[in-house]
Amino acid sequence: MTFDFPKGATPLDPDELAGLKFPHIQTRGELDQVEHANIQEGLTWLSRQRKYKDFLNEAFVKELHKQLFGQVWSWAGQFRLTEKNIGVDPLYISVQLRDLLEDAQVWIEEKVYSREEFAARFHHRLVKIHLFPNGNGRHARIMTDILLEKMIGVAPINWGGKLLVADGEHRQAYIAALQAADQHDYQPLINFVSL
Repeated sequence: MTFDFPKGATPLDPDELAGLKFPHIQTRGELDQVEHANIQEGLTWLSRQRKYKDFLNEAFVKELHKQLFGQVWSWAGQFRLTEKNIGVDPLYISVQLRDLLEDAQVWIEEKVYSREEFAARFHHRLVKIHLFPNGNGRHARIMTDILLEKMIGVAPINWGGKLLVADGEHRQAYIAALQAADQHDYQPLINFVSL
């Protein structure tokens, strides 16, 4: 089984594909449907959470991914073990994540960035680390919104929802903005999250 991944998405290797809990799925559209349903349930789980007060820790980051994708993928909530076309070496994922979460704590406490710049910088770095085999962009967008709402007390970002799933202009602008941020130019991503 292979899937046609949209431009900018990271393909899964055979071992990661073997973690699919729905062996009857044969197309990217079918996979998108079950992932979307799982994400909706994950968001419901998130809305009911009262035990989490600190969202800036590895345990929460992993649990969020598990809740968003755990009904679809057996490895949900576990850091990737393979090299990808994006992301740090798997050996450095925990260290890079810890550094990002510590930076985010300072950014929040010291009010270093505006809402939009915080969102752009946090989201970009989380995507760039590329924690998991799949779902990194969606996870990073939701994680960014959690921090905006729960820790900063501002409105979440309008990411464009389903428009980011397809290979449309909105997704192309998003990918281009992430690529500019890779080169330390955050303005396109700040503009994107400001829409």
